[in-house]
Formats: sequence, structure tokens, C-alpha cells
Amino acid sequence: MKVNLNDSVIKIALVEDDVNFQQAIREAIEGAPDMVLLWVASTRAQGLRALDGEAPNVLLVDLGLPDGSGIDVIRAACTKWPQCSIMVCTAFGDELHVMQSLEAGAAGYLLKDSAPRRMADEIRSLAAGGSPISPLIARQILMRFVHPEKATGLPSSRVPARPRAALSPREQEVLEFITKGFTSDEIAALMALSRHTVLTFVRRIYGKLKVSSKAEAIYEARQQGLLDA
Repeated sequence: MKVNLNDSVIKIALVEDDVNFQQAIREAIEGAPDMVLLWVASTRAQGLRALDGEAPNVLLVDLGLPDGSGIDVIRAACTKWPQCSIMVCTAFGDELHVMQSLEAGAAGYLLKDSAPRRMADEIRSLAAGGSPISPLIARQILMRFVHPEKATGLPSSRVPARPRAALSPREQEVLEFITKGFTSDEIAALMALSRHTVLTFVRRIYGKLKVSSKAEAIYEARQQGLLDA
């Protein structure tokens, strides 16, 4: 059933099989006047079926579902709902799960040791174009860029050069505005686009650069020669 809500309300969907974490998320959202929970799916199959319904602003996805990986839901949601912001909430903190999730289209990655009471703030940040990431995960991603030899097993002098991402002219323009410190709203005004369209461009840029934050995008773009040094 379609829910008609004010545009200022953040519509949220959850794919999670842990009933305790489900309840924690429900309580966090119920305590936030600017949020509403549209639906909850407990399996990969339910999550994929739910993609035929109303699109939320924010989709929270666990990776370890009873019938498969939440990464499949993330990938399908990015195709079905390009304007939806997706965040992983999981117990998996290894590099493989992190990078696969970000490459699939997730814009945030929180470990389940994050305090549930902070979830409302993290959701607001995600909906506003941010990339909430647990400190442990952020450190892991940063090490991948600062010390690439640790990720490849090769000496730094022998680390293969990263291929240049193929950005569209619009994506390149958005990237340059990001580098200059403009916010999503300011970029939307400068480019005569909607804020949601700008956020879609930002997510595509992050996906092509295989990063999950503004700082990483700028660093990686410069490494690839996409920006003036």
C-alpha cells in the first residue's frame, strides 16, 4: 500500500533478519519525528520482492541474510531506485564485504556495534548526501589508499597503476564542484538540477572511483589524473 508523506519526512526501508536489531531500528525511527519506516524484510528474497513497491529515501541492509547476501539487494536497489541512499548495517567488517558493498552501490557502512540510539543521526546524514562509516571501516579503507602495498601484497614501487574511471561530462562537472567544497544543494543550484539528481551523480562517481566518501573521491580522482593536482 502506497504511503503518502510530506517530502520532508525521510522514508526508510530495512532488510534485516535479526529481530533485536529490527526492534532497535524501529525504536530509533519511532523516536524521530522526521522519519517513518515503510517496511521491513527479513530475507534476501523478501528484500528483492519489496523493490517493486514504493521507493524509500534510505535503505538499510544487512549482509548476512538467511537465504543469501544482502549485496544482491543493494545491487538491485541501485538499479531500481537510483535516488535511494543505501547503508549497510552488519557484523561483517572484513575488506571483501566492505569493498563489495561499496562497489554494489552502498554509500554508508556501519558495524552493528554502533549504538542504536545514534542510528537516527546516521540516517539523517545519509539522506543528506553523507557517507556514515564506522571508524574501524573508515580506517581500513584509508589504509587501502595510504598503503596500497598492504592491499595488494606488492612493494609500493610495483603496485599497478589504477585504471582511469570513465566519468560522464556531468559526473566530471559534479566531481569538480565537490573538489571546490560545494554542497549538494549548491551544486544543484549551479547546475540547474534537483538535489536528488546531484546525489545520484555523486553515488555514481563514488561507485566508479570505488570510494565511499568525499575525501576519498578527491584523493582517488587526483591519483587517476581526473583533477588538477
